[in-house]
This record gives sequence, C-alpha cells and structure tokens, in this order.
Amino acid sequence: MTIHWCGTGLSAIPGLRRLIEAEHPVTVWNRTTDKAREAVGDLTSDIRAFDMDALKAELKAGDVVVSMLPGDWHVPLAEAAIDAGAHFVSSSYIAPEMRALDDKAKAAGVSLVNEVGLDPGIDHLMAHKIVADYRASDAYDPANAISFTSYCGGIPKEPNPFRYKFSWSPLGVLKALRSPSRSIRDFEELRVNRPWDAISSYDAPLPQPETFEVYPNRDSVPFMADYGFGEAWQVRTFVRGTLRLDGWTEAWTPVFREIETLEGPEGEARLKEMSDQFWKDNAYAEGEADRVVLCVSLLAEKDGAPVFHETYVMDAWGDEDGTAMARLVSIPVSLAVEAVITREIGAGVSPAPHDPKLVDRFLAEVDRLAQHLQLVDHLK
Repeated sequence: MTIHWCGTGLSAIPGLRRLIEAEHPVTVWNRTTDKAREAVGDLTSDIRAFDMDALKAELKAGDVVVSMLPGDWHVPLAEAAIDAGAHFVSSSYIAPEMRALDDKAKAAGVSLVNEVGLDPGIDHLMAHKIVADYRASDAYDPANAISFTSYCGGIPKEPNPFRYKFSWSPLGVLKALRSPSRSIRDFEELRVNRPWDAISSYDAPLPQPETFEVYPNRDSVPFMADYGFGEAWQVRTFVRGTLRLDGWTEAWTPVFREIETLEGPEGEARLKEMSDQFWKDNAYAEGEADRVVLCVSLLAEKDGAPVFHETYVMDAWGDEDGTAMARLVSIPVSLAVEAVITREIGAGVSPAPHDPKLVDRFLAEVDRLAQHLQLVDHLK
C-alpha cells in the first residue's frame, strides 16, 4: 500500500509530514519538485513531478490518492483511483461530478472521502457530535424549534486596517463574494445573491467573548440531512457561513461596490488586478501568526424556552511551526487517510465521518492542534 500525496501547497504540509513521520509509505507528487523537496525533502526522497499518466502507472489496488491540488483535479484523480482499485481523499467540497462516482466506487469497494479538512471537515465533526448529544438528551423532541449555526473563518491574529489577510491568492476570496447562498431563516428558505446582503453580528462564546461578523455561504440546506436532522424537525435556522473580524464590512465596502459592477472578460481581468494588489498589500508576512475561529451551535426551544443549547468553539493560531490554517486543513486529511487504510470508512463517496469513534478520535487530535477547543453547554 502506498499513499500518493498530490500537491505540496501551503495548506498541505503538516498532514503530509505527519504521515511520513509515522512511517507510512508515501510518494509525494508535485508539479514543482523543488518546492516539494523544500517542504518535505528532509523526510523523504520519494518525490516526483506530478503527471497523471505517471501516477496512473504507479497506482495499485489498496493505494490511497490524496488530492491537495486545485479542484479541477479531484474528479480525474478519483476516477483514476477507482480504475486501479485505490481509495481517494480530499479536503474539498463534494462536487456533483464527484457524487456521481458513488455507485462506481461502491462497486469497486473503494472509499472516496471528501470534505475532511477544516471547513468543510472539522465543522462536520462538531455538528455530528452536537446532534448526537441532542438526540441522546432528555430535551429531544421532534417538535422543538431548532436553530443551527456553523461559522468558520481564517483571520489575522493581529488585526490590520483591512480586517483580513491572505495566505494564498486573494482571487478565490473575491470570486466567493460573487457566489449566492441558500440557508434557513425564520423557518423559511433564504436565498442571498451577495454575502454583503446578509451580514450579521455573532458573539462567539470564547473565554474572552468576542464579536465577529458572519454571513451564509454556499448551499447550507443539504447539510441538514448529512447532520442527521429528522424530516419532521421544526428548523427555525440552519446556516453554514463565514466568519470575519468585526469591522470587516466597513473596510471592504469599496470592494463590494466594485465587485457588483464587474461583468464579462473585463470584469475577470479586473478581479485579477484586485487580487494582485491585495496580495501585495495584505498578505501574511513570513512567520506572521494567523488565526482560525470555528463555532458550531445547536439550540432547541420548546414553547419559546431553550431546552438544549451546545456550542463547539475552537480558537487556533499559528506559531513557529507553521500556520493554524495549514494544520487544521491537512492533519484531518491525514487522519482520514489512516481511517481509509484501516477500513474504518466504508466504500463510496462520503464527507467527513459521522461514526462516533472516528468523530471522537479526530476531535481529540484537533484539541491538540488548537489553543482552545471547548464544548459549551449554555444551559449549565
């Protein structure tokens, strides 16, 4: 069995190093071998230039392919894995084309695990844990009104005037600001074309309470089923969203106004110009500490009174060993790789595991990675 780890970008290294240091057989594939050697050359010499044909020639049954490459590569790599009888792991969201491989993967007896990084990933684990707590509690009643929120953000540990810093190309952040979202608010579906139309304040239950700005992103609604919400549940609120420093909206208002005017090829060119300028002005300096805050909460109310209310809250920041973002994205990936190897994750396409043993094991590792991790019971 060989782990074929594809991609040694900034968010990939801690998990990759963890697997190599644990003496798993790992072949490292990267488009630039010099960068890969710089990242892990002190641990391994099995480093190769990424090429799909070369990788396919090496794949064998039982291997694991890890994609930390751009999203366009995930499905081709997963297809190559299935053809070889190998497994696949990625931190990215499950695209429709990936989900369409489910039957084929099950027929081949291989696991295609996705959404097992930070967000998506750790947030899923927290949600599974809290929903399981609620279902097991005396407060559980399908007639209760349920409010679920999950907010995650990578932010500068030392706030800057722009209220944000970039650890990789800002282009992805800018494009995400043009993406619509779907969530549940006041028992009804809420569709928002632009994030800045739905920004609100959020008070995080940190040891020192802190207020952030949050907004929904992507399509939250399908995750109700993933998290085990019953069809009869009365869902007042369900939102998975992005967290930003307080003051972010004011600092970014000129950006929002310009993005609204951009269309066609000229708009795309302007986005690239903006991205380049933001990278120049607001990139993390070498060795500068980043911060990640993640809060997942479930509130159940009966006759207007809270009967269950838990929040998982995580606060993590970078140090001399690297960024919090890189650790929290890539180490859960490495944990998923090990769970695939031991056949603890079944065949087919799946997100982060919901099995209680794996949830507890993964969250225990997160506890070692984060400076603060706590499950808050608001009713105690």
